[in-house]
Amino acid sequence: MTRIRSILSEAPLLSEVSVSGWVRTFRSNRFIALNDGSTLENLQCVVDFENFDEATLRRINTGAALTVRGTLVESQGRGQKVEVQVSQLEIHGDADPESYPIQPKKHSMEFLREQAHLRIRTNTFAAVMRVRSALAFGVHEYFTRNGFYYFHAPIITGSDAEGAGEMFRVSTLDPLTPPRDESGNVDFGEDFFGKETNLTVSGQLEAEAYAMALGKVYTFGPTFRAENSNTSRHLAEFWMIEPEMAFYDLDANMDLAEDFIQEVIRYVLKHCEEDLAFLDKRLEDEEKRKPQAERSGMGLIEKLRFVTDQPFKRVTYTEAIEILRNSKPNKKKKFQYPIDAWGADLQSEHERYLVEKHFQCPVILFNYPAEIKAFYMRLNDDGKTVRAMDILFPGIGEIVGGSQREERLDVLQEKMQQLGIDEKELWWYLDLRRFGTAVHSGFGLGFERLVQFATGMGNIRDVIPFPRTPQNAEF
Repeated sequence: MTRIRSILSEAPLLSEVSVSGWVRTFRSNRFIALNDGSTLENLQCVVDFENFDEATLRRINTGAALTVRGTLVESQGRGQKVEVQVSQLEIHGDADPESYPIQPKKHSMEFLREQAHLRIRTNTFAAVMRVRSALAFGVHEYFTRNGFYYFHAPIITGSDAEGAGEMFRVSTLDPLTPPRDESGNVDFGEDFFGKETNLTVSGQLEAEAYAMALGKVYTFGPTFRAENSNTSRHLAEFWMIEPEMAFYDLDANMDLAEDFIQEVIRYVLKHCEEDLAFLDKRLEDEEKRKPQAERSGMGLIEKLRFVTDQPFKRVTYTEAIEILRNSKPNKKKKFQYPIDAWGADLQSEHERYLVEKHFQCPVILFNYPAEIKAFYMRLNDDGKTVRAMDILFPGIGEIVGGSQREERLDVLQEKMQQLGIDEKELWWYLDLRRFGTAVHSGFGLGFERLVQFATGMGNIRDVIPFPRTPQNAEF
């Protein structure tokens, strides 16, 4: 069986081919447009109705699964260079034209989300998912080439790495009559793991342990956040890429993050030309339908080149606050969240202003206020900022967040005490500072954010096969 991509690019004329796929259209009881998911292009297969009975031809409807065999010839019609003169045809599965939902017409994104099991048969979602696959391969290729080891962090955890408390509980206790302790609280000591456990929001803490023995590791797996946020930017289940490196300070961490993200995007630009060209045109058409003030001004491929072809600007949080505080949108009260003073937690509108308007290049912000960052980030000598860094992209804002980790036992213990984090829960994490501690760093990249950026899709639910969001766990 030959894939359509190979037939269109490699197969010689007059060769005998056998190809399987799904019918996109069937015109004039003669022309089948067949697609097997390997390319955007359909393969035109021409049947001579005199060679096939009427009952068979009636079964060739949009969505039906076929295998055709025949001779590859030069096409006499417009729109394709070659076509298959069909000599044999096998129908594997019918698709009732009255009920099959993915018809050859434009469907709304909302409708297609309700058909997530079938939307991959459209050109848009097939292109997005091929780009997603290539991005994932590019991630593994980059880290392998640079001496990292792939580490599988646990999905079930007893710790909250982010400290946000928005986690999905994992329990086998009876929800109606759980065992209770003397105070009347649920006794998780009777639960499967003997303690309260949740689905992880990050593999970072465990990855630190492995980095402190293997030097450089990375996780790439599913993570979960029970944030009741029904927006185009949030998912309850998403994939995270999290490298951790021993003996890396903040500068080395920023160097790696910049190089990594540029190389992965270059990989996709090289290997997904056809799909990116299609998605670029799709985004252009979508932008034309927006009011002038809401248009991004950059095409998809232009935006990708914007990231790969220039160095990232590195700016301290303090510098960024001054820029934002004195900016025209802030002075004219056009920001939804005005910037008044140092210590503000930056929003997407601020991040995009810095990238798209002020610096006009990707930006790395670093040295954030300790109060708005996680407990594990290394405290600077000023006592009020930590060695954190975020990478900001056009159209999306923050895409990478990371830091140099706090390697000093006493400083980490003091920070945990201030935040009410129980040392007994993270005894093993503190052990990393007791036994052979060293400077180390890492960062996290939400994979769906990267796919969204690389494909130009406006909603994060459209770059993961089966999105999990509040009130939605279908499929």
